[in-house]
Amino acid sequence: MARIQDVALRAGVSVSSVSNVLNGRTNKMGKDTLERIELAISELNFRPNRVARQLKTGHAALIGMLVPSIANPMFASLAREVEIAARSEYGYRILLGNTYRQKEEEQVFLDDLLSHGVRGVIVVSSLAEQSHFKTAIDSGLVMVNYDRRAVEVKNGCPLTDNISMNNFEAGRIAARHLIDHGCKRIAFTTASGKTISRVDKIEGFMAAAKDAGLTDDAFVIEGKAQSEYGDTEMADLGKKLAEEISAMKNRPDGIVAVNDMMAIGLISGFRGCGIKVPDDISLVGIEDIFLSSLVSPAITSVRPPIAEMAKLMVDRLIARLSNPSIPAEDFLFTPVLIARESVISRVK
Repeated sequence: MARIQDVALRAGVSVSSVSNVLNGRTNKMGKDTLERIELAISELNFRPNRVARQLKTGHAALIGMLVPSIANPMFASLAREVEIAARSEYGYRILLGNTYRQKEEEQVFLDDLLSHGVRGVIVVSSLAEQSHFKTAIDSGLVMVNYDRRAVEVKNGCPLTDNISMNNFEAGRIAARHLIDHGCKRIAFTTASGKTISRVDKIEGFMAAAKDAGLTDDAFVIEGKAQSEYGDTEMADLGKKLAEEISAMKNRPDGIVAVNDMMAIGLISGFRGCGIKVPDDISLVGIEDIFLSSLVSPAITSVRPPIAEMAKLMVDRLIARLSNPSIPAEDFLFTPVLIARESVISRVK
């Protein structure tokens, strides 16, 4: 079995140069040197001893990631972008955990990470109860939150980096698009479990309605999911809500769905009830998952910059692992609207 010294000898470089390549530290390395090292690694079929490296450094070249459910395409897309950034830039791999927004599941996964020498984690959570996060941080875990506010503030600074789309702006942009296209009665559809991001989207939606003088004609329609937050049920919930909306005497002519999976369910449900999108009801989703452009009609949606957000999450995590004195910060990204076929003009 080849050793790191064998790779260095074959490439004509120092052992430290090979180590830099294995650990993703190649930004200051010459192209020719990098190519020789990579070729030597390939020719010798070299595999680094990760156990030995963990014993030496005290931590594994792994990042934990907690998501509510990988069945949600949005979380799957986010995990993919995080993995790309972690592997390509730093040589880190991802340990993924489904938590279903359950405190017990989150706590067990955090404990498992620490016990396996993992010192960095990206968390997608919405729980108001945050004591288990504080305990993990006190135990040495560096944390970046996605789509939520600070776990806790100490001496005026957050304990975790918090990276999110501006959900208020997402709701506002979606509602504004419907209003600009002549919708006069608009609804926001969501699951009944309130997360911070859902509340912010609704507030943005209502703010746009107020600005347009439609406060009395803007309302929220909630569906009750079997699980508390309905992460894996959004499409089915959208179908059920479509049936309820179809039966309304004074139904909306424009709808903002809390996410695209619900929008897909709404389209399917409306079709079964003989209601056409967008002829009868215009529809805007939020998240712009890959399926949104494939359904018929293709869904107009508000897109977060997922790749940029994922890269920043990884960059911040690695930076703070390397230098614990770096203060945590809040980062807010502005979404953009992607116009497709699910909205038509009703302006007369």
